[in-house]
Formats: sequence, structure tokens, C-alpha cells
Amino acid sequence: MRVALVVIGRPRHAGLAEAIRDYETRAARYWPLEVFEVKEESGRGLPADLVREREGERLLERVAADAQLVLCDPGGTVMESTQFAAWLQEQRDRARPVTFMIGGAHGLGAVVRPRAERRLSLAPWTLPHELARLVLAEQLYRAGTIVRGEPYHK
Repeated sequence: MRVALVVIGRPRHAGLAEAIRDYETRAARYWPLEVFEVKEESGRGLPADLVREREGERLLERVAADAQLVLCDPGGTVMESTQFAAWLQEQRDRARPVTFMIGGAHGLGAVVRPRAERRLSLAPWTLPHELARLVLAEQLYRAGTIVRGEPYHK
């Protein structure tokens, strides 16, 4: 099973970028992980819907045809870490690639929703996309430790 993260932009804050890299590196020990950073649309003078549509089209270009697309969305399914680990293990057992998508500052547009098979809430709050990426990377790492029975998860 391949796991991919398709995200808008690169982290701008050095400390946050370092934390993201750290957890993505840790997660890659458990799941074959690819990260695709897609160019952020300049929102100057453009309606939010148009920004979401343009970013969505670029995001979709990076999703493999055979992948299960999971949108990270505050309105999605809430899972505890152990549930998320079990779900990922199930996808691994099915040898089904999974792609997680995180939108930009304006969120994810309607163009990506028909392709998605699942929506996953990372928190009950709306998170900045860089912080959402950090949370997801940490949870991928945590899920790997849970699946292997390692002591990180408490």
C-alpha cells in the first residue's frame, strides 16, 4: 500500500516545516509515503470559489487513478487514533493506495468532492492547512506505532 499526501503549498514557518518533515519522516518508516506539494493559487482579487477550483484541479492531477481519496475536512468522519490505525491497516491488507488531500487557505472546492471516497476530520476546528498537515503526519506516525504495538501511543 502506498500513502500519499497531496497538499497546497510549502510550510512558510521554519519551525513548523521542521516539525512536518520530522513526522513525515517518522511516518514513512511505517507506510510508504509520498508527499506532493501543489502550487498555491494567488487569492488576490479572485473569489474564494475560483481559488478552490483552481487549486482543486492541481491537487487532483496528483491523485493516482487507483487511490482511495480521503479529504481532510472539518465536516468529515471523526476517528480516534486506534480507529484510524485499524482503518489504515485494513487498507494495507487490501493493498489499496490511499491519498490524503489537504486544501489551502480557502479549503477544498467542489471539484474534488466527487472523486473522494471518504472525508476525515482532523479536529473539530478549522485548522490552517500547514497545521492540518502536521496533525495528519503525526497521526500517520502514531498509527504505525499502534499497528506494530510500539510504545509511542499512550
